[in-house]
Amino acid sequence: MKGSCVCALLALSVLLGWTGAQQPATTRPDFTCGGDLVGKSGFVGSEGFPNFYKPNSNCTWRITVPEGNIVTLTFRIFDLEAEPQCRYDYLDVFNGHSHSLQKLGRFCGTFRPGNLISTSNTIMLELVSDEATQGRGFVAYYSAVIPYEDEQQTCGGKITKAQGEIMTPNWPNDKYPPGTSCSWLITVEPDMVIHVKFDKFVLEADTYCRFDYVAFYNGGERDDSQLIGKYCGDQAPLPILTSGNVLLVQFVSDLSVTLDGFSAQYTSFPRGSSVPSVESRTSTRTIPSVPVVKLLKIKKLSQPRAQNPLCAKACKRDGTIKTSFCSSEFVITGKISSISPGPRGTVNVAVSLIKVYKSGRLIISQVGETMSVKLVSQCRKCPLLRRGANYIIMGQVDEEGRGTMAPGVFTAPYKAQHHNLLMNINNQPC
Repeated sequence: MKGSCVCALLALSVLLGWTGAQQPATTRPDFTCGGDLVGKSGFVGSEGFPNFYKPNSNCTWRITVPEGNIVTLTFRIFDLEAEPQCRYDYLDVFNGHSHSLQKLGRFCGTFRPGNLISTSNTIMLELVSDEATQGRGFVAYYSAVIPYEDEQQTCGGKITKAQGEIMTPNWPNDKYPPGTSCSWLITVEPDMVIHVKFDKFVLEADTYCRFDYVAFYNGGERDDSQLIGKYCGDQAPLPILTSGNVLLVQFVSDLSVTLDGFSAQYTSFPRGSSVPSVESRTSTRTIPSVPVVKLLKIKKLSQPRAQNPLCAKACKRDGTIKTSFCSSEFVITGKISSISPGPRGTVNVAVSLIKVYKSGRLIISQVGETMSVKLVSQCRKCPLLRRGANYIIMGQVDEEGRGTMAPGVFTAPYKAQHHNLLMNINNQPC
């Protein structure tokens, strides 16, 4: 038993890069509960790692790199108590040494966050745990990076023009370089909003956009900043519309695959004027004086309900959990966050993810602080889902990357003990 523990720690050290041919074993960091970390690079981790972190703890790490640099944070290991809304144990990352600054994200579970970057030479991490379940915590590597700049292009910066263009470095002549971090802070006149439309979009694809991605935030560097979306792959996002006059855009690439990148045009409009719709390039709609998200909810509620078609057969599941698992393109567990009528009697279902067992071509988005998917049910009453409840859901994926649920698709209420069953099925040949 003792030998196996030593082997496990050695393997962990190799993974993290703590040991080398000329380095003594004492180079492995001793992680404590919070502190001030100053330097060009280093490791930050939960107290006592690789042992389980303590219950009822609150640890804050303030990282400072040399002036003129920005901070990149790369997670090597991540294992916190899982909960869809990250209410119990979580790690918050802030864009500077204050809770009043922009929160770059809240993370929990075993999903390893993608690289994070600051807009200055400081960043702050805060780990909070409750009295119940604990995990092994996290380890991340921080480093100082000089923002990318050459004679033709500056990657990031503060922009105050009413309209302009943002693009990845080397666009359009070459692929974006590896290990790049760019941060644009766009500020237009008060009472204006910002509209962004992509011309081309090709980034490294990953289900959770952990490697190369571009993220958009409503608001600036203060705490009013809210994540609009985080995008990767080769499908251009729909046009983006802010709720105010400030937009923060962050682009990150890791050290492996590089691709063509993206080019996007932004314009600003007075609140209340007509701009190209985010749903269609030819239609227009009016920018409201209330937050965009709230208006969309009102718009959906005001639409007349489409007449739902009768299901072709009685509503019952086709096949067993094993046969359905094998025949389905995606298998997930998650909480139903919204249900709304769709066109031609379909139903749109938004799901906050608990776990992904198969994803296929399913598009998974980060909305706020949770990962979510959009599904379309072909029959309103089959399968019958209830908002706020947790489910096992299986199905196919359409050409737009949305999950589809036909009558008879496998769904079932989800409980924690089902995880082991699904993992066992996932590890067996179909």
